[in-house]
Parts: sequence; structure tokens; C-alpha cells
Amino acid sequence: MSEVSPRAWKPKPGRSRALVNAEQDKAAGGPHRRAVDLGAGRTARGTVVLKASLATGCVRAYLRWQDRGRTVSRSLGVVEHRTRSANLSEGWEKARALGLVRDEMLPAESWASSREVRASMRGNRGRDTSPELQLRAELHARGLRYRVSVRPLRELRRTADVVFPKDRLAVFVDGCFWHGCQEHHRPANTNSEFWSKKIADNKRRDIETNQLLVERGWTVIRCWEHEDPKAVADRVVTALGRSEQRG
Repeated sequence: MSEVSPRAWKPKPGRSRALVNAEQDKAAGGPHRRAVDLGAGRTARGTVVLKASLATGCVRAYLRWQDRGRTVSRSLGVVEHRTRSANLSEGWEKARALGLVRDEMLPAESWASSREVRASMRGNRGRDTSPELQLRAELHARGLRYRVSVRPLRELRRTADVVFPKDRLAVFVDGCFWHGCQEHHRPANTNSEFWSKKIADNKRRDIETNQLLVERGWTVIRCWEHEDPKAVADRVVTALGRSEQRG
């Protein structure tokens, strides 16, 4: 019996939900490729789970999803790669080969140019996104109080996700699609020129916003939606400490 290396299956501890979803999206080939057909026009978002067996010394993959509050699991068989990421990718390939998942279909009424764009847009609401809520919960648990979705400067039409007015600290939680994350942004295959310009304009606006706020004595923290909220909260606490020292 051979020992199974933790690198082949075990996830890193303390990961946020955003990081978990980002890992699954990457392994599946995009968020739109995780659709489980439930019938009657219903779909669920699937997740590949890896489990190590001490008895056999191998790693098995399972596809899980939720159906009306019930967790459903299907075995995908043994995966034999050395890393967790490679085994997750193989698990998704097996799920597709077994017909358990399909690409999410683009509704006729949708104006998004592709499934990839629509899937990314659905995960990037204007405010109160899951990453924002997680960060705010982490900050609140540390005893910090703040304002939400307000302009740091009234005369400047730029809204920050979390603001500490007294300390002049503005925090922006940037969505990977809208702000062009190098790690998770997937360019659209159709109408690519339009979306490329749109994302480039957003990135230029972000830089301009940072400069305008800094010129007026503000500290700006930008984080990606996939970042660990605890790590971002650490940055906020550090910045607030520096603000107190300046004061």
C-alpha cells in the first residue's frame, strides 16, 4: 500500500468561497462549463471533490451538486496525477465524458456576447457581491466600522466598496471580469474588440481613481474578488495603523 501525497488531493486550509470557486472554474475550463442538467429547464453548479483512500493508496474524484436542498454525489473514478489542480481537471473531463455536466446555454434574450462573458457577468454584480460581503464580515469581526458603497469624495463620482472616512482609506473589491484580472479574466471570443476596449477603459479608470484619491490625501487598497478576505483585512488593518500614526 502506497501513501497518497497531500499535494495530489488536499486543498489548502482557510480558503474563501471565492478562491474555491476560482479553483473549480479554472479546472473546469470556465464557470459556464460547470452546469449540471437537472431536467425541466433547471441546472445546478457542479463541484469536483477529491478524496484519498488509505486502503487503496489512490485518489478518487466525485462530482457534487445541490438539488432542492439535497446534496447529490456521483463517482468519477480514480485520478492519478501528482497535483490537486491536475486531478481536478481530469475529474471535470471525466464528468463531461460521462455526460454529467454540459456547457451553460446562452439565453436568446441575453445581450452578453458569449457564455464565457455571461457567466463572468453573472458573478459580478454592482454591489454586495459575495467577496464584498465576506470582506465586510471579516472587518466587522475585527471590530472595525466603516461605510459601504459610498463616494470617498462627494465631488468625485467614484464609489468605493468599503470606506473609512476618518482615516481616509478607500477599499475597492474588483471583479475579475470587469477589471481584467490577469489570472482569471477570460477574453470574449465574440465581439472581442468591444469587450477588450471596455475592460481597458475600466482599468484606465481604476488607475485614474487611485491617482485622484491619493492626490487628495487618501489611501487606496484594491483587491481582486478571488483574494482571501482575511489577507485583505490584514492589509486594511495595517493601513489603518499607519493612518493613526500619521494622525
